[in-house]
Amino acid sequence: MIENFLAGSAALFGDPFTIGIFVFGVVGGMLFGAIPGVSMLTLAAILLPFTAGLEPAQGVMLFAVIYCTGTYGGAITAILFNIPGSAENAPTAFDGYPMTQKGQSGKAVGAAVLCSAIGGIASALVMMAATEPLANWAIRNIGPPEIFALVFFGLVVASSVGARTIWKGWISVLIGLLIATIGQDPVGGINRYNFGMTDLAAGIAFIPAILGFFAVSEIFVQAEKKASGKYQAPKVSMTFPSFIELWMHKIAVLRSILVGFFCGILPGIGATLAAFMSYGEAVRWSKNREEFGKGKLEGVISAETANNAATGAAMIPLLALGLPGGALTAMMVAVFQMHDLQPGPLVFMLSPDLIWIVFAAMFYANLSILIIGVLETKTILNLLKIPFQFLAPLILMLATTGAYIGRGLVLDVMVMFLAGIIGYLLRRSGFSIPAIVLGLILGKIGEQNFAQGMQMVHYDLGTYFSRPICAILIAAGVITLASNMYRAFTSTKTSA
Repeated sequence: MIENFLAGSAALFGDPFTIGIFVFGVVGGMLFGAIPGVSMLTLAAILLPFTAGLEPAQGVMLFAVIYCTGTYGGAITAILFNIPGSAENAPTAFDGYPMTQKGQSGKAVGAAVLCSAIGGIASALVMMAATEPLANWAIRNIGPPEIFALVFFGLVVASSVGARTIWKGWISVLIGLLIATIGQDPVGGINRYNFGMTDLAAGIAFIPAILGFFAVSEIFVQAEKKASGKYQAPKVSMTFPSFIELWMHKIAVLRSILVGFFCGILPGIGATLAAFMSYGEAVRWSKNREEFGKGKLEGVISAETANNAATGAAMIPLLALGLPGGALTAMMVAVFQMHDLQPGPLVFMLSPDLIWIVFAAMFYANLSILIIGVLETKTILNLLKIPFQFLAPLILMLATTGAYIGRGLVLDVMVMFLAGIIGYLLRRSGFSIPAIVLGLILGKIGEQNFAQGMQMVHYDLGTYFSRPICAILIAAGVITLASNMYRAFTSTKTSA
């Protein structure tokens, strides 16, 4: 493995043009990842036609680098302005933005930089060593029933994050699930709850909803404080987390790497579920669950470690079996096809040089997150010094552009502002915005995999429990639900 890695590194840095492509991918991924609503997918879509003129290794390498750095880029705006750059950065905002409000922006951004690099590097190393055996295991043992069970477990955990009571937490999750039902039925393709609007046939887009619930609602909250004289500008902090602070969360980092890698290896799941699941596991194992959502460093660490750990893992089913794990890896399939190549086991025999250039590039791209991230952080933090009356219109402009640019629909802009109003009212009433967003994102995944799973087991629900992984996840979800309900009833009696 070491010899192949060194050969891939030599090929990557032995050609000035290839180096230029690598640097462009690093900078472009970070930049587009940090622009709300645009994301790395926009950059990848723009570049796709141009990869036909590149060497196969250069084209695939470019997309792999964008995937790594783009996943990290969205953490910056999530932490500083409560605007996740993409869906996988939404859990980062849960605690990252409250830390900014408490004058701990430096710690939050520093933790995001370091943990993104650690998660990505660890994932890249495992990817090099275990691509083929791990992919084969996942394909044999993980199917729609297991993915549904994983989603169920994640939703149960989400109900305890950010709400004043467990009941409002569950209502928040249900609101997200109800929003996820808008659009076409994933089984029969029947339109539902689209109110006669054809543009809603595809459902509520993630990005406009996330921008509304986070960015727009936050502007409303801060505007209310400004009008009432309670507004306080966030304090600019340049203090990075100390080594001791990070070392205290070593278990969370290791757990997040495992969760991220596990989710990343599942085709169609990827970094978004990894970030939410890792955040949920951090809450579940914590002795101080009530601190999450209020500015807890562990929340940022868990989310950013996991979503970057998923990037290397997502390459495993693509390269070993030819199965894309998400939108960007699906574009990488198109890059392969442009050059008359087919991702899968034969690539390792026919084009081993290509594979190891990609592996080396992903390792160095994650390493560059650490180097560039540290250098740019102090400059980025100065954005917090901009007065609210200037910053709010700027955020709204960026959010509106981000909501519109995805599908080019005015409807998405309307959805964003409606979500902002609803989010503002729900936040005032003690409901959980993170739980709503989690319900929205995981609801579609869960429904689709449940339907596919039921078809797979011939509509025998009992067969779900004959699958060990599925049974364990469902049992863990039920136990967690029962525990939450017991604590809720106990606290109600104590209050009475």
